[in-house]
Amino acid sequence: MPTRVYLIRHGITVDAHEKRYKGHIDVPLSDEGIRQAGHTAGFIKNLNWQPSLSRIFCSGLSRAITTAETVGRPFGITPEPLSGLCERHFGQWEGMTFDEIKAAFPEEFANWAGDPLNFSPVGGESTADVSLRVMPVFYDIVSGSSEKTIAVVAHGGVNRIILCDILGIPLSNIFRVEQDFACLNIIDFYDGVSVVKLMNWSNG
Repeated sequence: MPTRVYLIRHGITVDAHEKRYKGHIDVPLSDEGIRQAGHTAGFIKNLNWQPSLSRIFCSGLSRAITTAETVGRPFGITPEPLSGLCERHFGQWEGMTFDEIKAAFPEEFANWAGDPLNFSPVGGESTADVSLRVMPVFYDIVSGSSEKTIAVVAHGGVNRIILCDILGIPLSNIFRVEQDFACLNIIDFYDGVSVVKLMNWSNG
């Protein structure tokens, strides 16, 4: 019996249309985001996979917590927030749009464009930094959940890092992996082998 992980991105937030780098800024889900999370929960419930969902871990940011609460409700499960699953911290770029960053920090923007994997804004994290933070937490969750079914609710960047690691994709190709709002990925872990059964299922 494998350990099954439902890896989920949080639902859409109230200001998602502005396309700002939110990172650790704590923005809530919109009503649509809550609806998306409920749809994802229903999809998981209808799978009738056994053993049923037993625990939900999530980022400590409210958009992930609310999504996890919504997913866990049909199963009577309360989410367990973990700071190690939070989104990348964008430092002085937090809350800014792509165009605003390019205009305000042209030199730093050029450095990011030249080395997006290792560059970090002042006060923030690089993609490589986030991987070093996230992956030990994720694998600790998996190793402590042998032959159980669990959910992990995190963020677009975090989920991409996890999927790249599992699939052996270089982090330099991270944006070749799409993660829509409230999307579902299913990963089964056997002894020493992980299998991605579903990626980026979304209710649109």
